[in-house]
Order: sequence, then C-alpha cells, then structure tokens
Amino acid sequence: MSSQPPSEPRPHMEKAEEKEEEKRHEKGSEEKNWDEKWRRDPLGSLFWALILIWAGVALLLNNLGMVRVPGLEVWELIFLGAGVLILIEVSVRLLVPAYRKPVGGSLILAIVFLSIGLQGFVAGNLIWAVALILIGVYVLLRGVMRRP
Repeated sequence: MSSQPPSEPRPHMEKAEEKEEEKRHEKGSEEKNWDEKWRRDPLGSLFWALILIWAGVALLLNNLGMVRVPGLEVWELIFLGAGVLILIEVSVRLLVPAYRKPVGGSLILAIVFLSIGLQGFVAGNLIWAVALILIGVYVLLRGVMRRP
C-alpha cells in the first residue's frame, strides 16, 4: 500500500467539472426529438417523401412497361424528378419566410441529381462540366456575398 495521503480535490478541477455538467444539462434540454423537429420544419420531410414516392412510381411504371422515355433510363428519370423536386423545395424555402433556412447543400444536391438525370439527353462530359461550373459559381457567389 502507498503511504501517501489521498490528494485533495483541486478547486479549479471542480469548477471545470461543474461547467461541463451545466453544458450537458443545457444541451440536453435544447435537443429536440424527431417529432418536434418535424413540426418545426415539415417541408424537408414532405419533399423527401415525395422523392421516394416519385422513385417508387417511376420504377413501378417502368416494370409494368407503361412508361418509356426515349433515350432515358428509369434511374435517370428518377434522378431528374428528384432534382426538380429539390429545386422546388429550395424555391419554397427562399420564397416563404416561415420555411427559410440555408439551401446551399440542397441546391448542390439538386444540380448533381439533375446532371445524373440529364445524361440521357446531353453528353455526360458536357453535363458534368456544366454542373461543376454551376456549383463553383454558387460557392464563389456565396463567399463574396457573405456578411462579415
């Protein structure tokens, strides 16, 4: 056994632990469960549900042989529709103050989805070059117009 007396707790360590406990407590009370988040922003859930429904309908109609778009595979059609739906969501977020929130990621995702969808109509190399240019212009404008 050690003959050293137990060390006394250091005051600055206790204060640090108290602060950490307060942070955890505040963070826990601020976190929202899924239901609260959905009530605050049902738009995102609505549009992702529409994208899944669109994909299911497109696959079903394709399997039944009811829809054939010349030069367009079913997955390209799904991505094209998803890109359009995301652009609609971005537009709603920009136009309706109640649903306003950052749209940069959604805009980039829409450009990528539209690029995948348009490969059947436009040469792949051309569409991806245009997509990269559009994303670059968006990032540049976002950086230049950002408020300090």
